[in-house]
Amino acid sequence: METPLERLDAVHAEIAKACKASRRKPQDVTLIAVSKTHPIERIDPLLEASHRVFGENRVQEAQDKWPQLRERYPDVELHGIGQLQSNKAEDAVALFDCIHALDRTSLVKALGKAMDRLNKRVPCFVQVNIGSEEQKGGCAIEALPELLSEVRSADIPIAGLMCLPPADIEAAPFFALLAKLSQDNGLSGDAAGLSMGMSGDYATAVMLGATHVRVGTALFGARS
Repeated sequence: METPLERLDAVHAEIAKACKASRRKPQDVTLIAVSKTHPIERIDPLLEASHRVFGENRVQEAQDKWPQLRERYPDVELHGIGQLQSNKAEDAVALFDCIHALDRTSLVKALGKAMDRLNKRVPCFVQVNIGSEEQKGGCAIEALPELLSEVRSADIPIAGLMCLPPADIEAAPFFALLAKLSQDNGLSGDAAGLSMGMSGDYATAVMLGATHVRVGTALFGARS
């Protein structure tokens, strides 16, 4: 059985391989270790191996785990990657260094007010419902320009776009579409990030421009 460090090395090697094939630099891709549902004792080995970027789905779970971990590792960068309820906006702003699921007007308003109250601007990825799936979060493709305008008006820093492609379908066309939407909407500089790719398809995502990949199972094994 592979150790956590061996799995981490393997994922970094895959990212480097994909970057080489697409003429990119590995340092331009942020590996987010998705630690949702995993206890502290499974997170510790990655922290001890100097990995510092992690992702959590739920605010409550992150509040239970990360304050004590951050006492030991104050340079941790914590990303909120799951669907976010508007009534959790202030908690999310206080806890996370980046939010990946900004997908609707009501959440824009809630996050904007929370950032004003806490005097903290948290970069956010705007989630796009890239496969037009009713059961998934994310703004409709045609609604993206208006939502981006609302985010800017609320003085929320835009980190880029995020998507979750449909399951059991080749992900590459959806990753390519997200990259095109970024270009079509004039996102550049710090706002040109692409949060896409998970354990089963992160190498493909990197080859198509991902700047952030959200990897859980390939690092931690099956969820508890």
